[in-house]
Amino acid sequence: MQDDTPDDSKLTRTKRLWAEAGKFLTGRASRPQDERLPPGQHLVRDWPVLDLGVHPNVPLSTWRLDVTGLVETPLSLDWAQFQALPQTELRTDIHCVTTWSRYDNDWRGVKVQDLLDMAGVKEGAGFVMLHSFDGYTTNLPLMDFAAPDAILATHWMGQPLTQAHGGPMRAVVPHLYFWKSAKWLNRIDLLPGDQAGFWERNGYHMYGDPWREQRYG
Repeated sequence: MQDDTPDDSKLTRTKRLWAEAGKFLTGRASRPQDERLPPGQHLVRDWPVLDLGVHPNVPLSTWRLDVTGLVETPLSLDWAQFQALPQTELRTDIHCVTTWSRYDNDWRGVKVQDLLDMAGVKEGAGFVMLHSFDGYTTNLPLMDFAAPDAILATHWMGQPLTQAHGGPMRAVVPHLYFWKSAKWLNRIDLLPGDQAGFWERNGYHMYGDPWREQRYG
């Protein structure tokens, strides 16, 4: 039985210590021309599972995605409505703050920009807070969340996302460290200003650019 709250779990305390110590930092915060692997990263072939230790079971019959905040038309989509949106396939690399990277991940799902076009972004919206079924949150600038290769993914490598990897749907924002790509996404809140999410409150960087090694704040 796990009695710790997520903000005071053993994992969270450990990662706060990493942030305080600057663990994994190499100090090389520039991108050489044509280099694909960010500083301090190493390649893996598998896909490690990292989260807060809770894998919510979200039946498709009760799944919903809400888009709230500074939008012209707030959305509350069930699974069938979400699946009826235009589907996109993308291939991207992913980079985790714990130093692993994986090349050539094939995703299928709904492009973030397509969903935001459907909701209509109000003037003054500059940031988003992503909320997940397990209580996780993370923040991003709106322009990064709506990047051309950002996707709300339901499939990876031709197969439905497993529960452990955020299924039935997760965010994928590949140009930022992967903690910004919230698993089990259930709400997207558009905001006028930046607010810290879960790991950002616990010592991680507010932005998280792998090429500038923005692991910690």
